[in-house]
Order: sequence, then structure tokens, then C-alpha cells
Amino acid sequence: MTIKQSVTHKKSVGSLLLSALGVSALLTISGCSGGDNTAATDEAVDSTAPVTEVETAVVEEGMPEADPVEEMEPVDETSVPTETPADTVEVVSAAEPEILAADTGVKLYEAQCKVCHQNGLLNAPKYGDTAAWSTRITKDRETLYVHSAQGFNKMPAQVNDNVSEAQVHAAVDYMLAAVS
Repeated sequence: MTIKQSVTHKKSVGSLLLSALGVSALLTISGCSGGDNTAATDEAVDSTAPVTEVETAVVEEGMPEADPVEEMEPVDETSVPTETPADTVEVVSAAEPEILAADTGVKLYEAQCKVCHQNGLLNAPKYGDTAAWSTRITKDRETLYVHSAQGFNKMPAQVNDNVSEAQVHAAVDYMLAAVS
């Protein structure tokens, strides 16, 4: 391969790389717009489609090789706002406790927990059975919360899109109150 062909090949690869980065940046920006993105996904390039035409770069003799990084203009830091706008919304901390109704534990037990804990399915301790709960009561309450929320042994995780961790804790408290 001659030097001229090697330079041409490097430039075409560089051009393709820049094109791919440009398309990627445009797709990222359109994805973050918060609007309807159906048109953007329809126009996206199918990366699994076979390439039928390759763009070739024309190199003239005596032309210096361009470095894409050098061609970028520096960002004027004085134009970047440093203060937050007055209309920004403060994000609520995830550590704030969820406010639940007094009967949340009862309702979740009746709707979800009762299926196994009423009849002892999958070795679940029966509701109100002090002997069955005795080994579990020796663990601290936090362990029971974690096991019920995330799942443990045969018990599946109870936290999902419709049930929060606080609701599961309320149901655990309801079941523990029956055996304490």
C-alpha cells in the first residue's frame, strides 16, 4: 500500500468515525428532548443493514492532514450560565418517609400476603402462629423488612411497581403485631 493510499484510507476511516459520532450525538440530543421521539426512531440508521456505498475522502497533494480535535472551537466559558434559574424545581430527597394510611399493612396483607401466610404455602409462617414466627422474631425487624421486600428463600420479592417498600414494611409490622 502506498503512502498516498494509506493517508486516504486513514482519512476515510476518520470521516466515517466523525459521521458516526455526529449521528450518535444527534440521536442523544433528540432522545433527551422530552418530546415525541417516534420520528427520530424511524429515521435512525439501521446498524445491522449491509453497507452498500462507502464514502471516500478526496485528498489533494500538499494538503495537511486535518486533526478533528484541533478543528473544534474552544467553549467560551463566559457564555455558560453559572447560576441556576429561579424557576427550577427542587428535587425531593428519596430519604423522606412515605406517608401511609393506618390500615396500609392490613390492606396489603389481605391483597397479597394472605395467599401464602394464611395456609403456610411455601413454608410461609402462618398469620398469628407464634411458634412458626418464633425463629423469625429472633432476627431483628430490619432483616424481616429486607427479606420481605427483596425476597428470601422461597418468598418472592414483594416490592414492585405497585407496592412500595414502606407498604411492605407496614404489612410485616401487621403480621408481627399478631404474634407479639
